[in-house]
Amino acid sequence: MSWPQVTVNQVNQLQGETKEIERTVLYIGMGKTNAGKTVAVNTQSDFDALLGEADSPLKSNVKAAMLNAGQNWAGYVHVLAQDSEPEAWEDAVRAAQAVASVEGVVLVDDVSDKAPINAASSLRSELIAKYGRWVWFALAVQAPQAEETWAEYLERLSALQQGIAASAVQLVPRLWGNEPGVLVGRLCNRAVTIADSPARVATGALLELGSDTLPVDGTGAAVDLATLQALEKQRYSVPMWYPDYDGMYWSDGRTLDAEGGDYQVIEYLRTVDKAARRIRLQAIAKIADRSLNSTPSSIAAHQAYFAKTLRAMAISVQINGVTFPGEVKSPQDGDVTIVWKSATAVEVYMVVRPYECPKSITVSLLLDTSIEGVSA
Repeated sequence: MSWPQVTVNQVNQLQGETKEIERTVLYIGMGKTNAGKTVAVNTQSDFDALLGEADSPLKSNVKAAMLNAGQNWAGYVHVLAQDSEPEAWEDAVRAAQAVASVEGVVLVDDVSDKAPINAASSLRSELIAKYGRWVWFALAVQAPQAEETWAEYLERLSALQQGIAASAVQLVPRLWGNEPGVLVGRLCNRAVTIADSPARVATGALLELGSDTLPVDGTGAAVDLATLQALEKQRYSVPMWYPDYDGMYWSDGRTLDAEGGDYQVIEYLRTVDKAARRIRLQAIAKIADRSLNSTPSSIAAHQAYFAKTLRAMAISVQINGVTFPGEVKSPQDGDVTIVWKSATAVEVYMVVRPYECPKSITVSLLLDTSIEGVSA
């Protein structure tokens, strides 16, 4: 016989929402005001007070990011001292982790050699290992120097990226001046999802590129579409325009992933990064939970459990007959597979299916000269 008693437990099923990391970016660059500090910014921030009244690449790129992102933009800025060592930005990223969890980092000070590119790739692995944080990087690249022609510039930039495989790193030449901020602001725009390419024309034209005229090389020759196309083929992320179509737009969000890699464009990387962040939290909640076991009923239940993130990301909306797709396609049967390796180790495999995206459109017109009717 047991002593009469009642026990009431409040069970936390972890069904609540998680904070959004996406569209929050850390901007790093040299400045005099607030040097050595990481400051939070949003659309209401006074950039003159936070970053100094004088113009600087950091200040102009942050403002460009805000304008291209639009409503509810927010992020963090870390100001490097003017006499900082070239590697100081790496320590800034590490220091900022104490106050800022972000999806991306933008270095607005120009890079001119492979060292910071490789360092950015290593930093991503370090942040994943230490904090379980998936972070991509956008690094500014200097414009043509004195007396350097566009042909010489292409040759130099081809050598800069040659041989590097870094799927989470984007190189953004500062030809107009504010391209890194413009690109990242476009990625943070809430009018579209993280699965949308910065090349999307319907998002609108680029704002605050940094110059109202075309950039020129050391000889005074203006940039042309052929040069921009060549830079894009060399895995640089650059603006572009369409003849007889008003406005400046983006070419594509190219990364330094290897040829044939799955993450050669930023939208694929951002989509899988988002899924990884949320599924990691789901997996942590299941540590030592015996409801996850090798029985058929448990495997079926937990296939649905881990697919929850993909189902949420797949929600689409239909307005006036037009469907606005979710970030990924709805998971299919078999997209989540659970394999027990031992009595205490289990592996979960998941398939993320992005939507198709038309970046090359071919229209063929056919002429029909046949007679449709004959009089009686």
